[in-house]
Amino acid sequence: MVACQSSSSSEEESNENTANEHTENSNEATANVNGNSNGNSNESSGPVVVGGGEGGRLVIYSGRSESLVGPIIEQFAEETGIAVEVRYGGTAELAATLLEEGENSPADIFYAQDPAGLGAVQLAGLLAPLPEEVLSKVPARFADDNGEWVGISGRARVVVYNTEAITDPETQLPDDLWGFTEPEWKGRIGWAPTNGSFQAMVTAMRVVWGEEKTRDWLLGIQANDPVVYEKNTPIVAAVGAGEVEVGFVNHYYLYRFLAEEGESFPARNYFLPGGGPGSLILVSGVGMLKTAENADNALKFIEFLLSTPAQQYFASETFEYPVVDGVQIDPNLPPLAELDAVAADIPLTELTDLAGTATLLSELGILP
Repeated sequence: MVACQSSSSSEEESNENTANEHTENSNEATANVNGNSNGNSNESSGPVVVGGGEGGRLVIYSGRSESLVGPIIEQFAEETGIAVEVRYGGTAELAATLLEEGENSPADIFYAQDPAGLGAVQLAGLLAPLPEEVLSKVPARFADDNGEWVGISGRARVVVYNTEAITDPETQLPDDLWGFTEPEWKGRIGWAPTNGSFQAMVTAMRVVWGEEKTRDWLLGIQANDPVVYEKNTPIVAAVGAGEVEVGFVNHYYLYRFLAEEGESFPARNYFLPGGGPGSLILVSGVGMLKTAENADNALKFIEFLLSTPAQQYFASETFEYPVVDGVQIDPNLPPLAELDAVAADIPLTELTDLAGTATLLSELGILP
């Protein structure tokens, strides 16, 4: 079942003041790093240039949307005087572009929604090692083993549920994702198979469960006639509207709705106590291209993103988890240590085979 475009989805694209605007760019939906857009016709926007230029230049390929990271990039440009040219698009789309451009890419920085996109570029030998003083600012699990990319902010996979339909989540919701394959969930689920974070979760399933069990889970959800949405924000809107009772999303989308509409918004997050891939902790991250013409400015940008003010921006404005110690999270969020107790213990560097995940989803008819 495919959901019609909701008003929330259209507002997301047209109104920067709504909670919905803060979603990742829909192009992040495409996860085939070989350049297959999986039917998504949206293309990356033209370059956005901020800053005066007296501090030099920096070119960023950003798989995170302008609504999320544009303000912090503008702040960097203002503070440093560096003219920053940003090409926004989907993480997978931009990874494919970097692979195609190779050593001729104008990019200095690749800012990715998830480690999978960074891993694809890294495997092609396009990323430069980062200094230890940069890598040491974050826990080792939030950086590449070879030191070629570093995490910037974290998010958890959750089940968002309608509080009017689900009044006691601890007894009414399964402990893990597998429980949603039961027939009782037929017609009650929303998902976004083209979304990059969803595909990262399926990639984690393949790592933890293996191909056969992952295939069985996907077939089980398919059998329950899930409603298909383009991305996370429409899922949260649909759950709040009662169109579906549960949805598979990243944690921070709900908090923007609560900030916009208040505590009466009838949806909440459920952090699956049974752990597994449904409790995956993902990070956005950055890497510097080996061919960066503005390497010094690229390092300044990475250091800026890991500074306390920038980390506080992600915690306070985008409701994500900071990756640097000493930064306060939003008081409504459970501490990351609590989630770690049940989260899937999957090295983020193993989530590189998004192309294999896209192939699996296509074989099952979940992707076009």
